[in-house]
Amino acid sequence: MRTGPTAPPAAPLRGTPVDVAVAVLVRPDATVLLARRPAGRVYAGYWEFPGGKVEAGETIEHALARELAEELGIAVERAYPWITRVFEYEHATVRLHFHRVVAWSGEPHCREHEGIVWQRVDELTVAPVLPANGPVMKALGLPAEYAVTDAATRGEAQCLQALRRRLAGGLRLVQVREKTMTRERLVAFAREVVSAAHAHGARVLVNGDLEAARAAGADGVQLPAAHIAALDARPTFALVGASCHDSTELRRAEARGADFAVLGPVRATPTHPQTLPLGWPGFRALAAGAAVPVFAIGGLTRADFDAAWASGAHGLAMIRGSWH
Repeated sequence: MRTGPTAPPAAPLRGTPVDVAVAVLVRPDATVLLARRPAGRVYAGYWEFPGGKVEAGETIEHALARELAEELGIAVERAYPWITRVFEYEHATVRLHFHRVVAWSGEPHCREHEGIVWQRVDELTVAPVLPANGPVMKALGLPAEYAVTDAATRGEAQCLQALRRRLAGGLRLVQVREKTMTRERLVAFAREVVSAAHAHGARVLVNGDLEAARAAGADGVQLPAAHIAALDARPTFALVGASCHDSTELRRAEARGADFAVLGPVRATPTHPQTLPLGWPGFRALAAGAAVPVFAIGGLTRADFDAAWASGAHGLAMIRGSWH
């Protein structure tokens, strides 16, 4: 499945990566905290997420709590593992362990930076941002719920009715997954989904069919694992999701430039009756260290958000759970 120019192979990293704990402090209004690096440090004047080097004998979580106490004067109350990205600067190679921090005590204030500011990731008013944090901003723009259509079982009219209700309630990411439709019917149905979604500022991906996604005006594609394996370049869509079931498929999705992965099934599900469920421990083991946001899928409902976040998930991808 050739989709564009072949990317050159990645160059080997220079030196052993330095582990760094990084905090994405998120307020209820979805703004995140950025801090400005002080004069005299590498990349002085750049804005970054707070954090620092993991010391010998420390866990990532301990380093995160220590750094936030030292830099911002706050105590972490609830933080979730999120993504891990390796970045090669001129002066060092770093392995950045990002955590979303959603509860803390104390009011953040500058202790080691030149300034702090709360920002919406889609409306940044400060610059420049540290280079390693560019892809992180895009990842933070993904909502926590990824709803998957089920017109084959519910009927198209009922599916669209449920979709409009959920969009009015705040749903912002939808996958059209209709394996039994002809391409003509799929494009027509997807166009209706796109029209309804775009009216609410939501985004739509079509599962497995790049041409249908383009014809429907979708924002992206959700690619099955076999499609990802056949790629030699990232499809030219704003959003590309990858369906994964093991670590090999997850690493391949990262290498192909997927914006996020969907990993499962976490529980037994009618759509994959022969697949052994991962359970939350299995999901956690596979998602740990992922360089892209990972949605959990498989027999889940909105009551599973806390368990998903604690297991390193960005959020939940759901078929039945999004519509009931």
